[in-house]
Amino acid sequence: MSASRDIAVLGAGLMGHGIALTFARAGHEVRVYDAFQKSLDTLHERVRASMAALGATAAETTETITRITPVPDLADSVRDADFVFEAAPEKPELKRALFADAERHAPADCVFASNTSVIPITTIMEELGERSRALGTHWWNPPHMIPLVEVIRTEWTSGAVVDAAMELLASVGKTPVRVEKDVAGFIGNRLQHAMWREAINLVEKGVCTAADVDTVVNTSFGRRLSVLGPLANADLVGTDLTLDIHENVLADLDNRPAPSPYLRSLVEAGKLGMKSGEGFRSWTPEEADQLRRRVSTHLRKLDTILE
Repeated sequence: MSASRDIAVLGAGLMGHGIALTFARAGHEVRVYDAFQKSLDTLHERVRASMAALGATAAETTETITRITPVPDLADSVRDADFVFEAAPEKPELKRALFADAERHAPADCVFASNTSVIPITTIMEELGERSRALGTHWWNPPHMIPLVEVIRTEWTSGAVVDAAMELLASVGKTPVRVEKDVAGFIGNRLQHAMWREAINLVEKGVCTAADVDTVVNTSFGRRLSVLGPLANADLVGTDLTLDIHENVLADLDNRPAPSPYLRSLVEAGKLGMKSGEGFRSWTPEEADQLRRRVSTHLRKLDTILE
């Protein structure tokens, strides 16, 4: 592990608590800020539950929690920070405001990192006085279980800042990947939502049910994706065969630039997925909880297998 750093996490929610856990578990001191006191009051409890899902011992959990300090004042959270990781909701104006406040109180050499799934980092960091120290670090949910962190460079980010972020993330067990151009969705979400768009289109056209789409992915190419990426797979079967397949299928894939009308109709009807009991599929609370547990168990087992 690299030398202990002072880490500030802005946001104590789903992503923030997992990011804090990751750094604290690796031996770093972490201060977590949130505007909502309730989120701070339950922070340690949620970290404890996530540590249990990781299979951590009671002693390791206690040690990790002692390194995480809930802080109700943003200035106090960033005053001595080496790195600030923002994990606020996906609202550009909120993220910009947090970094504006952080810049007034953090050390001049502190690195600023925004966690966002799709918002271009440039739009978040463009109003900073010193933009060379700012970048994006897209953690995947749950952040304490998924290895990947996409490190996104803006046109202003210095190479030294990118290197420092890559080194820190690797030292806490993450798999950082450089994103050299600040494009919406970065790498992972562009790939993921290209598949989601076609999956929704298949259901919209009546080709199959939503359950069938998931079954196909779960029981075929999804099983090998953790060890065989799409371009390695293309090389495996041959670029000539890949070209032949694309000559025949690409023209028939959904390429609308706007969201599917079918998806929009679900949202307008209040069918918001597991939180409402119905989305593409119907879910009881028990079924939703069971699926969450299966995902957690699968990720833990997969990590053991790949090691």
